[in-house]
Amino acid sequence: MNDIFRAILARRDERAHGALDALACPYAEAARLFEDPPEKRSDAEGIRTPFARDSDRVIHSRAYSRYIDKTQVFSFVENDHITHRVLHVQFVSRIGRTVGRALGLNEDLIEAIALGHDIGHAPFGHLGERVLDQICRERRIGCFYHNVQSVRCLHEIENYGKGINLTVQTLDGILCHNGEDLQNGFGPNRAKTADMFLDEYARSLLDEGVGVNLIPMTLEACVVRMADVIAYIGRDVEDAIQIGLIKRGDLPPAVVDMFGSDNSMIIDTLVNDLLENSFGRDEVRFSDRVFEAFTELRDFNYKNIYTNRRTTQEHRKVERIISILFDGYAAEMDMGFHEHTVFAHYCQKFGKKYIQQNGKRAIIDFLAGMTDDYLINQFRAAYMPDSSGYKISESHTR
Repeated sequence: MNDIFRAILARRDERAHGALDALACPYAEAARLFEDPPEKRSDAEGIRTPFARDSDRVIHSRAYSRYIDKTQVFSFVENDHITHRVLHVQFVSRIGRTVGRALGLNEDLIEAIALGHDIGHAPFGHLGERVLDQICRERRIGCFYHNVQSVRCLHEIENYGKGINLTVQTLDGILCHNGEDLQNGFGPNRAKTADMFLDEYARSLLDEGVGVNLIPMTLEACVVRMADVIAYIGRDVEDAIQIGLIKRGDLPPAVVDMFGSDNSMIIDTLVNDLLENSFGRDEVRFSDRVFEAFTELRDFNYKNIYTNRRTTQEHRKVERIISILFDGYAAEMDMGFHEHTVFAHYCQKFGKKYIQQNGKRAIIDFLAGMTDDYLINQFRAAYMPDSSGYKISESHTR
């Protein structure tokens, strides 16, 4: 390492450590499950902190590029301004870093967790997640949670089964971000080790309920979990208004009194309240009055947006498509891949060891990695006849 790099690293470390609160995750604690190969190490690598390196590895992954065509809530709406998964993770990252900076936490770690937290989401959002989970249970494959699949994707599937070797802190934050059962106040388990993380991850793939409401090892991961719900709660309202599903005047009066009626006001109120009630504490939480209004808004969204008939009217078709594709790929696997299909090509790229170790779970991995359009196109290619177009015989042209 030359003198210029030493000076750059000294400046980086001075800035980084000087900004961190005592409750933050220090850069020195960053730990990878495997040592990076020599070609991954250089003076240039040292310019980035370990967690910043995690962010770069996530955004350069093949799975990250598929975020752009995975929908958030509204899957069958032709509107370029509706939120897709790639926008959502950016919102979570920005909100998380804002909160982390104010609390003196490790922004690089927050960003890495935020960018990777939904990378294992199935096509068609939580609908796809529910269908894959049902298939897993019925076929005794285990269970399926998008947060667990995110870790599986980055740790075991990317790079054709080698993974991208993220830090334990980042992987743990991704595993523990799932807060579907909303509760106020999240604090870390600072006694948690890499072995404990691996045990939770393994059990979450197999045992029902384990993958929900896990406790992370860092306060940064707690911030991302709260930033996740802050990012979607008001944005889903805006999207629903955009497509005419609801009107702004439909929002409950108590919610409007607390937050205002648009996403900007909702985010501002939630972030400010979170900071006021979390500063200097080893947890992140809202005040009781804000959390009560937040819960009412979430209930409103479930009733009027997420379970609205216009939102769910195509769900049965998607369920059938996913199930039919799974059965078709399972038959391919049982017959030994006699035909050269996209699934056969996928399995060939990963090799026999991957198939032997994972069995039908490999089909779940393949389906979960699809974008919405790719899923539909694969169904069409496999089960719908191709048209050769209109043909006019020469005799009919004279």
